[in-house]
Amino acid sequence: MRDHLIIFDTTLRDGEQSPGASMTKEEKVRIARQLERMGVDVIEAGFPAASNGDFEAVKAVADTIKGSVVCGLARATEADIRRTGEALIGAESARIHTFIATSPIHMKKKLRMSPEQVMEQAIKAIKWASQYTDNIEFSPEDAGRSEVDFLCRILEAVIDAGATTLNIPDTVGYTMPEQFGNLIRTLRERIPNSDKVIFSVHCHNDLGLAVANSLSAVMNGARQVECTINGLGERAGNAALEEVVMAVRTRQDFFPCDTRIDTTHIVPASKLVSGITGFPVQPNKAIVGANAFAHESGIHQDGVLKHRETYEIMRAEDVGWGANKLLLGKHSGRNAFRSRLLELGVQLESEEMLNNTFMRFKELADKKHEIFDEDLHALISDEMPFMQERYRLLALTIHCETGEIPYANLVISEDGKELRAESDGSGPVDATFRAIEKILASGTELQLFSVNNITSGTDSQGEVTVRLQKSGRIVNGHGADTDIVVASAKAYLGALNNLHSKLDRAHPQV
Repeated sequence: MRDHLIIFDTTLRDGEQSPGASMTKEEKVRIARQLERMGVDVIEAGFPAASNGDFEAVKAVADTIKGSVVCGLARATEADIRRTGEALIGAESARIHTFIATSPIHMKKKLRMSPEQVMEQAIKAIKWASQYTDNIEFSPEDAGRSEVDFLCRILEAVIDAGATTLNIPDTVGYTMPEQFGNLIRTLRERIPNSDKVIFSVHCHNDLGLAVANSLSAVMNGARQVECTINGLGERAGNAALEEVVMAVRTRQDFFPCDTRIDTTHIVPASKLVSGITGFPVQPNKAIVGANAFAHESGIHQDGVLKHRETYEIMRAEDVGWGANKLLLGKHSGRNAFRSRLLELGVQLESEEMLNNTFMRFKELADKKHEIFDEDLHALISDEMPFMQERYRLLALTIHCETGEIPYANLVISEDGKELRAESDGSGPVDATFRAIEKILASGTELQLFSVNNITSGTDSQGEVTVRLQKSGRIVNGHGADTDIVVASAKAYLGALNNLHSKLDRAHPQV
């Protein structure tokens, strides 16, 4: 029997710590349902003590998810742990994940506590958590730079206090794969009661080694990996779930364990998270990038045509890439549309969402000769903001002529009230953004404007990401349309909607 490698997904917690990736309660529930369908073992839903909004989001996920363990993060304080316990009351299976820093630099400079005080606080945290659940995870923050002797002492103590999972984080992405694997093996060998817990790892990607470090830890006895969809996370991100899962699945000749993930849900999950957060996936991203299974070289193409395994170590369909073309058109019915969405791993939350998305599908089918699965994913990603937006694009007229200054004439609604403006600009997109600012005067700073085509062809939908900053807050907006300027307007308004609706989040390491 192969060991079970537990997949602990922290997209909803560490992933949303990416600047601009903050998620609403509804968005978190939607992603959590996709993770549940995928077979993720543990879903870290958030940091309940961060804000009332995050508390409500964790509670909503806990009340909804039945097939996965729902986890909440808490600092090693009584107030944090009790707040987390309250948020998880409705969970069918709950876990409290508590942490405290153990490296000399963190203890001295950040916590201003002695090692003895840190150990005492960690034990207290486990005792408080045990009042709510017997599924308790403990993380010694910055373990990669902690002294091994102290790590062994504090981890032995928290096991005795009731911790059931020990998570060893490479918090700043500092360690090398061989070094990190050796650390896991050393801890398992030196801690007397290490056989009573599951060892977990949480690796950051500052040096591009998060997945390599995680897999090295697995080879040295770790049986839980903490990861995120698309490698989302603060700074350079976390270990990518899709890469960890497929590395282990593809190399069963090498790894003594396997996950329970239904890998056909990986691509839909990637597109869902990308659409909600506004973080596009780079084309050459492993597993989920648009070019992941593309072959340009004539030698490669020849080899694949003769025998797929000459250059492909995985099948595209095994991770959720479909045949690409949707055999539906403007005359297709609602049931056929719903069935195709289910085949893609997409389950809409209500009849209202189905009706809205179906109507937009019909509008798109009038514009495009061919509809692709990627077009559907874009429609779905756009649907949640569409359902809860404060600002909405109603009409846009653009005038562009060689030798003339472009201008935009715009109509938007703000809480149902129609507002109009026009403006010129250096180009049609600039004119559109200036017209929006004439109406809303948001005072934001544009930090990112990114355009990607969703499918091939001149009639392809354009996918636009806009990132805005105001008073230290960063938000992303996402828009898709066959007209790039319209997609840009949707993305800009989407970012303003997010700025208006999403609560500030306290960073769990503050």
